Amino acid sequence: MPPVEPFDKYTMEYDSWFERHFIIYQSELLAVKKVIPFAGKGIEIGIGSGRFAIPLGINCGIEPSLKMSQLAAKRKLSVIKGVGEAIPFADETFDFVLLVTTICFLDDVERTLKEIHRILRRDGCIIIGFVDKKSKIGKQYQKNKHSNVFYRDARFYSTHDILVHLNKTGFSQFVFYQTLFNNLDVINQIEAVKSGYGDGSFVVIKAKKSIA
Repeated sequence: MPPVEPFDKYTMEYDSWFERHFIIYQSELLAVKKVIPFAGKGIEIGIGSGRFAIPLGINCGIEPSLKMSQLAAKRKLSVIKGVGEAIPFADETFDFVLLVTTICFLDDVERTLKEIHRILRRDGCIIIGFVDKKSKIGKQYQKNKHSNVFYRDARFYSTHDILVHLNKTGFSQFVFYQTLFNNLDVINQIEAVKSGYGDGSFVVIKAKKSIA
């Protein structure tokens, strides 16, 4: 079970982060928008309070935290309490699946990716947004993780780590975008979004479901 206690206890503190760090949030959102399909049925795993789902036009999500689910529901989102390792939907239900800053909280990454592969339709895609552990901000988060109520139980991954997991679980045709090229304390305007990875701290990977 992912670490839900901090998200239930500090729900509003978590949600207000997006206001306090609006420039960071908007930079990340712009990167994810680069790969969100214009049409089709989508779901977000780890929908939280809906800060990404709403502007991206996603109205359905899975969330293990009761308090987060309740906040998202107040924002007119359809949220099912659950985890990525056991997604309560039938095979080939969705055209795309989104995870943003969720992969670091999963108990079992490959089991979750297999579940996502199962619920995706043919030619469906997965979109993962995350902070690369080898990046400037990733190293900063890891250094301070034990003093952060949300990240103290997180496990950070590099882009290479995630690509290994995606390859093992039936995904291919990777597309990359990145943003947040500076340390958090010096970012004072919305950062550019560039293709590729290795320079920006926030990376977005889009991958297609492979059919055997």
